[in-house]
Amino acid sequence: MKKESVGTVETEYLDITSELKLESGKTLKNVTIAYETYGTLNKNKDNGILICHALSGDAHAAGWHEGDTKPGWWEIIIGPGKSLDTEKYFIISSNVIGGCKGSTGPSSINPDTGEEYGLDFPVVTIKDMTKAQNELVKHFGIKQLFAVIGGSMGGMQVLQWTVSYPEMVKKAIPIATTARSSPQQIAFNEVGRQAIVSDPAWNKGDYYSKNFPENGLSLARMIAHITYLSDESMYEKFGRNLQNKDKISYDFELDFQVESYLHYQGKSFVKRFDANSYLYITKAIDYFDLSINGSLIQGLKNVKSKINIIAIDSDWLYPTSQSKEILTALNANEVDVKYHELQSSYGHDAFLLEHGQLNYIIAKFLQDIQVEDILSENISTLSKDAKIEDVAILMMDEYITHVPIVTEDNILVGIVTAWDLSKSIATSCDNLEAIMTRNVKTCKSTDSIETIARKMKKYDISCLPVVDDNSKLEGLVTTDQISHLMTN
Repeated sequence: MKKESVGTVETEYLDITSELKLESGKTLKNVTIAYETYGTLNKNKDNGILICHALSGDAHAAGWHEGDTKPGWWEIIIGPGKSLDTEKYFIISSNVIGGCKGSTGPSSINPDTGEEYGLDFPVVTIKDMTKAQNELVKHFGIKQLFAVIGGSMGGMQVLQWTVSYPEMVKKAIPIATTARSSPQQIAFNEVGRQAIVSDPAWNKGDYYSKNFPENGLSLARMIAHITYLSDESMYEKFGRNLQNKDKISYDFELDFQVESYLHYQGKSFVKRFDANSYLYITKAIDYFDLSINGSLIQGLKNVKSKINIIAIDSDWLYPTSQSKEILTALNANEVDVKYHELQSSYGHDAFLLEHGQLNYIIAKFLQDIQVEDILSENISTLSKDAKIEDVAILMMDEYITHVPIVTEDNILVGIVTAWDLSKSIATSCDNLEAIMTRNVKTCKSTDSIETIARKMKKYDISCLPVVDDNSKLEGLVTTDQISHLMTN
């Protein structure tokens, strides 16, 4: 399939009317969420995928803004024909609260003062970020997301979603992340924050109408950017090559290409990011810890999503050991979880660059759909003592064509179809047991869609009851559901 861009896009804004109560106990009012969407929300509103960005990211995940020279930050996997296929899924990407790209943060206007919040902005956590995102998801009328996906700090948000809203996330893909920030990660963040607050222009966060703390934020970015790379990638990209000179200068001017690169990254960053937002977001990362009393198994005990953890073999900021810790905890809770490792020399940044591996792994996981992913659970049934008239009324009232017949313990004993009902009328039969099908073809919730599709075709049937090992009815799956899945 041809892989294309979603084209020109625009950022939109949602104003949350109710106050947002934060984990700290404080509240945030007049909250605005900046977001972008790609693709179309289907009729059942069950094809929504939420994308969560990393520390310096924003809502612009794909496509092109008018006049831009480069696309959104995850263009490599979002678009027609890509793993996040916008012809199939409805992709939502929002800027986190505390950020500086349209969502309410320290650079926003404080409604109580009419000036920028600065340090009056309350400290927010990853949990607070997902709480605001949930308001956006509810705005679309989505009751369950097909998937939540993100890397680095975005991966933290993914994990938080599975803990805070276990019923709302069908599938989750946390990439290059952790379930709790380590002392080393906290240390790097603190050095970055100190670089900012040590800049005289920072002025205790009150700089919006004055000089911007460029030096401090630039230095913070340089420090962080080192952790996003790997030793191998730095050798491949720069080696010990000199920058615009033939020999070293024996002074404190820039000699090496890697030095020039870091300075460029720092200077570029201050043009698009707010220093106070950097403080708030890194603090949220530091506070992130999903364990309960030190136990990650306890912290992840309520997770119900299917999860695919993706780690990066050369990532030393969020090493594979932390992803495997998540894997171990989820396995202990008998969560349906997979683990993949990207083979890459890029280091932590590989989740933004390795389009081939990412598209393959993500597409395979999203397309690996089982019966339990689409079955209808809230179905109407009748007992074998019911009358044919009861079947007719139920079918007309609920616009259904199949009625399972069950015992008091919900054990499946047969099924009546609209065809059976028609036959009973034609033959003047009023005995339900005489017309219902007893030798019912069934399936298990763990069967693949391909398996049941073949079974339906083989036996020329349009509905399969889903039962457990004891023949207890769990739901129904129909050819209409499968067709709907394939066409969306």
